[in-house]
Amino acid sequence: MTDHDKMACQLPAPVLWGRGSVLGVAGMIAVVLSARAAGLEPTSLQRRGEFEIRVVDAETGQPIAANLFIRDARGRPVKAPRLPFWKDHFAFPGSVVLELRPGRYTFEMERGPEYKLRSGEFVIKPGASDNTEVSLERFVNMRQEGWWSGDLHIHRPPDDMPLLMLAQDLHVAPVITWWNETTAWKDKPLPEPALITVDNDRFYQLLAGEDERGGGALLYFNLPRPLDLPAGTEREYPPMSRFAELARQQPGGHIDIEKPFWWDMPVWVALGLADSIGLAHNHLRRDGMTANEAWGKPRDRMFYPPPRGTGYWSQDIYYHLLNCGLRIPPSAGSGSGVLDNPVGYNRVYVHCGDTFTHEAWWEGLRAGRVVVTNGPLLRPLVNGQLPGHVFHAAPGETLELSIQLNLAVRERVDYLEVVQNGRVVQEVRLEEYRHRRGKLPPVTCDASGWLLVRAVTANPRTFRFASTGPWYVEVGDQLRISRQSAQFFLDWVNERAAQLKLADAEQQAEVMGYLDQARAFWEQRVATATAE
Repeated sequence: MTDHDKMACQLPAPVLWGRGSVLGVAGMIAVVLSARAAGLEPTSLQRRGEFEIRVVDAETGQPIAANLFIRDARGRPVKAPRLPFWKDHFAFPGSVVLELRPGRYTFEMERGPEYKLRSGEFVIKPGASDNTEVSLERFVNMRQEGWWSGDLHIHRPPDDMPLLMLAQDLHVAPVITWWNETTAWKDKPLPEPALITVDNDRFYQLLAGEDERGGGALLYFNLPRPLDLPAGTEREYPPMSRFAELARQQPGGHIDIEKPFWWDMPVWVALGLADSIGLAHNHLRRDGMTANEAWGKPRDRMFYPPPRGTGYWSQDIYYHLLNCGLRIPPSAGSGSGVLDNPVGYNRVYVHCGDTFTHEAWWEGLRAGRVVVTNGPLLRPLVNGQLPGHVFHAAPGETLELSIQLNLAVRERVDYLEVVQNGRVVQEVRLEEYRHRRGKLPPVTCDASGWLLVRAVTANPRTFRFASTGPWYVEVGDQLRISRQSAQFFLDWVNERAAQLKLADAEQQAEVMGYLDQARAFWEQRVATATAE
């Protein structure tokens, strides 16, 4: 077996680098799998080999859970008996014994984005029996810096969640157990308790839900009981907004717009029915892209070509929301159990400091103290403040904002981008970032607006990126409302309204009532715009 560390680079100030097989080979080990002694029957050439794999933390030497991606010589994924398998990988709790057909295998082993990847290949000979121990090296510890990870879109069996969370080093994992097609609680009582703790600092909740119909998908969290949703075949009626309004009446509930390009997104936002919006969503996959918008608002493929177009389209829509004076934090969800991501591939880190609780995590998410990622790891401050902070200035005053950033990566990132009011105003190459010891050039603001920082990797197959949540600037008491961005959503709502043609007049009127409210909201934003 040959094994390689994938590149992992920790880029704080001062800058430290670590390299592996992407830019060179490090930590190579070799294990030869030998056949058993002579005297085998002629048919033994077809006998399976037995291979035990153990994984430990490189620093502590203690066993840890991890995900294992193994493929045979024909590219087929390997399963392990009695361990949770999804699409191309399985989670295991520190050791696993595999019975494998003779042949050559490739593998990747990972434990979330804070550990180096291990990858390599091995050969199984007929009847062989062997074992190996692999160490996984953590190259950044986000929770020690106050950042705690969560994934808002999970469709995996609840009984598997403790292992799945440990294997991806994930801390908050609401499990969707009710949605349009089914509910786990139809013929049995609701779970008590609904919130389960793993290892004292990991939480999974059993009453998350999803309404996925014609307008898009809404995710529901922290409700005391499921909503009585219609079947998914009822695409437009009853309207999704009606159920979101019911959820809004529940204290502590949280509503997430699963993707920015869903047709009813501008309606839900206008009605105040969104606490967060999925910037890193399940169309961004570990090994590729779902390069379309499903039944959402399609992108212009000339301006947003594949494979990254869906990712940039999602971000530009989000920037239009921010340009309209709306302060909705970004979130992340992998869709594991529906699409082929592992749990925790797309994740949102929420800054909770030293007082991490389930409640504090959701409060931090709503406050916008977030970074979303499926790869690079950012720990940002602007003038010493976390994302979500509002900077105030008097009319005529100019603010100078200093951006301090720690960055850790497993893949090449050529530059960091500062996005201000929807435009990239700085592209800072990593050489300059290193030279400046983690500080980006200052940004000046003489009017209300917002800014954030993002990093996009050079991965050619998928949109692998990280983005901070926005910081906001208020000069005087005037919000920045872009006329172009407000018109963008007004046109969107009008286009959506033109699509709706229900046979029942009363149903059509109810659905159109929500659209009319949204239209009035966006018309008002256009009329009161403070910027082009």
